[in-house]
Amino acid sequence: MTTSFTPNGTTTKAPNGKAPRDSTVTMTEIVLPSHANALGTIFGGKIMEWIDIAGAIAAGRHARRIVVTASLDALHFVAPVKVGHIVHIRASVNWAGRTSMEVGVRVDSENQVTGESHHTATAYLTFVALDEHGRPTQVPAILPGTPEEKRRFDAAQKRRESRIRLAEELKKPH
Repeated sequence: MTTSFTPNGTTTKAPNGKAPRDSTVTMTEIVLPSHANALGTIFGGKIMEWIDIAGAIAAGRHARRIVVTASLDALHFVAPVKVGHIVHIRASVNWAGRTSMEVGVRVDSENQVTGESHHTATAYLTFVALDEHGRPTQVPAILPGTPEEKRRFDAAQKRRESRIRLAEELKKPH
C-alpha cells in the first residue's frame, strides 16, 4: 500500500499508485506590464514558463522526485490575457508510465475588476522523474477514480501513442 498526502492534509491509500487529485497544483499570477507585449497582452513565452513550472510541481508531487521536462506538446492559446488580469494555472498528472508522466495544464484568466473569467490556454507536457544520479527512475502508477480522471487518463494514453509515433518518425533519416 502507498500512502500519499494531499495538499489539504488528508491521506489516500492505494496499492502502488496515486490518484491524480493527490498531486494537483493551482498557481495564481498577476499579469504585470513587464510580462506584456506592445498590445498590452501577455507574452506567450511567459504563459509557457508558468505552465512548465506548474506542470513540474504536479509531476514532482506525484513522483516525489526531481523531474525534468521531456516535451511540451499540444499547447493551444485560446484567448489573450491583458495586463492587470489574474491568471489561474491548474496542473494535474493525467497518466504515468514507468518513468514518465503526462501532465495536463489549463490556464484561465480573470478580470479582477469585473470578475469575468476566460479559458486562455491548454497544454500537455511530459516529465521524467530522476534518481539521485540524474537517471530516469520509476514513478507510481496513476489511479483515476472520478469519471473526469478516467476520461483524462484514456485521452492521455492516446496522446502518448501519438508522441511515440512522432518520436519514431523524427529518428528516421531524411
